[in-house]
Amino acid sequence: MELKNFPRLGESCYFEQLENGMPVFVVPRPGYGKTFACVAVRCGGMDCHMDGGQNAPAGTAHYLEHKLFDMKDGNIHQTMTAAGASVNAFTSTDITAYYFSCTDRFPEHLRTLLRCVSTPVFTPESVKKETGIILQELAMVSDRPGWQRHQNMLQGLYIHHPIRTPAIGDRSSIQKITAEVLYDFYSTYYYPGNMALCVAGDVDPHQVVSTARMILPRERREPITRTLEDEQRSVARQETVTELEVSAPEFSLGLKLEPFPQGKANLRCSLLGELAAELVCGRSSPLYNRLYREGLLNRRFSLGCRSVPGAAWLVFGGESPDPFRVRDAILEEAGQLSLGLGHERFQQALRAEYGASVQGLDRFDDLCFNLAQGWFSGYHYLDFGDQYPSLTGGDVRDFLGRAFRPERSTLSVTTGKGKMKMADAN
Repeated sequence: MELKNFPRLGESCYFEQLENGMPVFVVPRPGYGKTFACVAVRCGGMDCHMDGGQNAPAGTAHYLEHKLFDMKDGNIHQTMTAAGASVNAFTSTDITAYYFSCTDRFPEHLRTLLRCVSTPVFTPESVKKETGIILQELAMVSDRPGWQRHQNMLQGLYIHHPIRTPAIGDRSSIQKITAEVLYDFYSTYYYPGNMALCVAGDVDPHQVVSTARMILPRERREPITRTLEDEQRSVARQETVTELEVSAPEFSLGLKLEPFPQGKANLRCSLLGELAAELVCGRSSPLYNRLYREGLLNRRFSLGCRSVPGAAWLVFGGESPDPFRVRDAILEEAGQLSLGLGHERFQQALRAEYGASVQGLDRFDDLCFNLAQGWFSGYHYLDFGDQYPSLTGGDVRDFLGRAFRPERSTLSVTTGKGKMKMADAN
């Protein structure tokens, strides 16, 4: 195995790419009581193309995530939980991840997880039962204002990108999923070369690799290549107001960015986006504190930079009695900063962002997910320690000038019935 050191971070990471194409990352943490492991698949809600030229129904990736826990000898989730592990999975727009944490019996749990993702078992009877479960989940999720607000924001930002379609699918698409569809979808995306195994904790890296070699298929296939329709720079719509049973108006402001490139440039764009958002309206920014004093924002406010293949965006969200004023204030502040950004303010934000990223290394789940996401995007996540010092105030000003433009923004609002009209935007 290769051992790579990251002196700025005081971290090291073992790496080996197996003969079947799967990358294995192990971050050693001697003396830590808890160990975390995940298998991530380069497949998510945006993926529907299958081998043979057919398309899978929307929501198939999420459906498959549920079904993979069922094996011939029982449900893996129940088996691992009974043996002392905390196990779960998620499906996002571009990846699906299966993971567990434990304090003992790690080799046993790792073998079980690897068997789970490599030996699918689907029957018509079990699929019919699962359809009912997922339809119930869809009903619960659809009633959540935050979920609707987020989906409206994505559909406002993008015209063609499959991110417009919820990863869970809809009632019609879910009912079209069969055991045959699941097997075809699995064979298209679930193979070692399209996965990543990431582990953090007090473990033997060589044992992790030998276990993966022993259980996973040996056939090597190259990772999938996604073909996406070109997106326009403009947004699909600039405002959406949805009336729901909420006590106070809530909003998600999205800003459409150019898609991030592959490789280290992807990591750099992500760090730059987070830094720019923090400078504009982070908790320590003058704008946030002014809006907080005026009662236009509260502590539920959040922000971030997100990206998937073919799409990237900034998001600001929270509660506000006047989301339109908050949007206008954010765009105005970004415009001012693009014209002039003080050196001390830039350095303060840079140090804060770097410090938060370093602190995040102690959250083993985030660390492993970021390692996998980095691999799929063409970089090593722990290289962020060398990327931060290369960011400059000029980089941020250029980013602000390009990104924070009214025509590239969309505002999604949920409000109580009869409490707000689109005319309020004027």
